[in-house]
Amino acid sequence: MTNSDAPRVTLGPSDLAVSPLALGGNVFGWTADTAQSFAVLDAYAAAGGNFLDTADVYSAWAPGNSGGESETVIGEWLRSRGNRGQIVVATKVGMLPGLDNLRPETIRRGAEESLRRLGVERIDLFYTHRDDPETPVEEIVTTLDALVREGKVREVAASNIGPERLAASLEFATREGLAKYVAVQPHYNLVSRDTYEGPLADVAAEHGLSAVPYYALASGFLTGKYRPGTAVDSARAQGAGRYLEEPRGLRVLAALDEVAAAHGAQPAAVALAWLAAQPTVAAPLASARTVEQLPPLLAAAGLELTGAELKLLSEASV
Repeated sequence: MTNSDAPRVTLGPSDLAVSPLALGGNVFGWTADTAQSFAVLDAYAAAGGNFLDTADVYSAWAPGNSGGESETVIGEWLRSRGNRGQIVVATKVGMLPGLDNLRPETIRRGAEESLRRLGVERIDLFYTHRDDPETPVEEIVTTLDALVREGKVREVAASNIGPERLAASLEFATREGLAKYVAVQPHYNLVSRDTYEGPLADVAAEHGLSAVPYYALASGFLTGKYRPGTAVDSARAQGAGRYLEEPRGLRVLAALDEVAAAHGAQPAAVALAWLAAQPTVAAPLASARTVEQLPPLLAAAGLELTGAELKLLSEASV
């Protein structure tokens, strides 16, 4: 499939047309080396994918890394493949050590450094990675608007923000005629619903924002590879394994298995298809360390769940 005939969704009120699966870049330069990362990126693009998600802090937590590794890998890939015009690149500012706030000078420096590492002239979607309650929303929004006006950023978005601050940011931007957030990136999946559903989702819906949920597969738990009595070799195994200790986790796995069997699909595809069917959600976000992990993620876009199947999954997950 080429990018020209691949399915696309539009983010909020913007003109950004993106794949219904956003590819997470947190593994690039961390658990996936450059060669592995290029292979995953090539396979995603070959399948029609065009929406890459990264951040300046990826992967500062890994020994020997200082942040910016993922952006650097993506930048090298874009240059080597000559496909910048076909790819929508999202990155974030506000969590890298030393740049872990949203003061105007931090936002601007973060954007400049991301542009350099990515090797692009403009960031397509620029997120505040985590809200900074110490900085007034007026300062944050005004700084982001300046980056848009300067042509360094195309659209802006917010991750890890509460409903009150999101609403205040949108209302200020509307009142002053400044660039407005077009998307939110919340923690949201079948075993973590209250992290988005409710007031935050309501604000997004009221203002026409799209959601691009992260942890869409609950650190791999919703792939179905974590089962009672099994050990998984993964950097995320400890985080994903905790869901097995909750009755809800086992209920969700059983429901995923039932729906997956009915479609001849993988549990991961079903979990992403459920998420994509929820109000405001445009493109769930998932990462793949190897090419072999990609097919069930990509399959989610073509998986149509019935009303009864969506209900089964939703009821299992409360």
